Amino acid sequence: MRTHQTDFSSGSVYKNILEVAVPMTIAQLLNLLYNIVDRMYLGRIQGTGALALTGVGLCFPIITLIAAFTLLFGNGGGPLCAIERGRGNEEEAEKLMGNTFTMLLLTGAVLTVLGLLVYKPVLYAFGASDVTFPYAGAYIQIYLLGTVFVMISVGMNPFINSQGFGNIGMLTVLIGAVLNIILDPLFIFVFHMGVQGAAIATIFSQFCSAVWVLKFLTGERVSLKLRRAAMKISWERVGRIVALGFSGFIMAFTNGLVQIACNATLQIYGGDLYIGVMTVLNSVRDIFTMVAQGITNGASPVMSFNYGEGQYGRVKQAIRFTTGFTVAYTLLAWGILRIFPEFFIRLFNADAELVKAGVPALHIYFFGFCFMALQFSGQCVFTSLGKAKKAVFFSIFRKVVIVVPLTLLLPRFGGLGVDGVFWAEPISNLIGGTACFVTMLVTVLPELRAGALQGGNS
Repeated sequence: MRTHQTDFSSGSVYKNILEVAVPMTIAQLLNLLYNIVDRMYLGRIQGTGALALTGVGLCFPIITLIAAFTLLFGNGGGPLCAIERGRGNEEEAEKLMGNTFTMLLLTGAVLTVLGLLVYKPVLYAFGASDVTFPYAGAYIQIYLLGTVFVMISVGMNPFINSQGFGNIGMLTVLIGAVLNIILDPLFIFVFHMGVQGAAIATIFSQFCSAVWVLKFLTGERVSLKLRRAAMKISWERVGRIVALGFSGFIMAFTNGLVQIACNATLQIYGGDLYIGVMTVLNSVRDIFTMVAQGITNGASPVMSFNYGEGQYGRVKQAIRFTTGFTVAYTLLAWGILRIFPEFFIRLFNADAELVKAGVPALHIYFFGFCFMALQFSGQCVFTSLGKAKKAVFFSIFRKVVIVVPLTLLLPRFGGLGVDGVFWAEPISNLIGGTACFVTMLVTVLPELRAGALQGGNS
């Protein structure tokens, strides 16, 4: 693969974004394969597929919590590194990278030990039953052993992308995803290891990705290197990283909170069947948000660099392009899901009872899916430009203030039952997404216009 470095300061903004976003979107797709392929294979285990799928679904809040800490440091350090690079301050950019690596390493070790100590009561609290716990426990014990590998491979990849190496960032994920696709059926079906085999395939694949990331960031092709001297902790620097990354942390953490609330409520109103349905819907959502996330993740380093360089007109162009693309895409995705709901459910499990319950649930869950694009775009701008407080507020607002209360309350009204759990998502997309995007328009755009006029660019 050719090592191409995108120059964020010149040429078409749209081309800059796409040069990073296209490989990052492919990387997002490949990253999904870690868990999606697990679910597809597990759902097809003869006789126990539905239970295995539900068991792994119960592990999502724990996996999401690990992802939250990964985003706390990786998505905080990455944009700050790009801003400092735009300012020409490469020494500070390297120190931000080194501090991020140290925090990922330390946090990963702590989460591994803590998770292994408390996973059993936690899984039961998240909605596991005596029937599904053996599958959930077998998967999460092994997955936790690979926590450090997951955090390094995912958390350090933004520092490859922030330097314009989109293809290499994609290759990071490609290595792990291909290995996972090959090893999953081998361990699950040939060696008859079931959910344990799926977990082993995943953590080995992430280990290989982590080795690749570290090799590239310490190699000769990057201008900003991961150096031992830069790994010495500066708490002021870590504070800046955490402040900006906290929005990503909150988004992932509250996703876990929502999953807990959903599973616990569904266990009351629908039982294991509807926890399995929610596992499938989360998987379908992951597939269809992938392109939107790829575009916003690709736009982020372009916005950060040009904001640091004072090229405010280019930042505005990036915002317009990102918003238009994500809204159009999510409208198309909503239409596809309306027409072919059963197809996407059967990708994960063809059980007749699950499909029958899943189709109407999918129609509710994805209603007004296009409003999610507004949340993606607004959050992307706030994070890329270092607007930490606003990014954090809207992360909390949509999930904690809207989704969780609705998930707990709606099933009790009008006999909605399980349907109330599924309606919480589209309602939160409408209210939260609109509020986030409108706030971005009325706070960020005036600043960019003023800066563009003062700097003589538009």
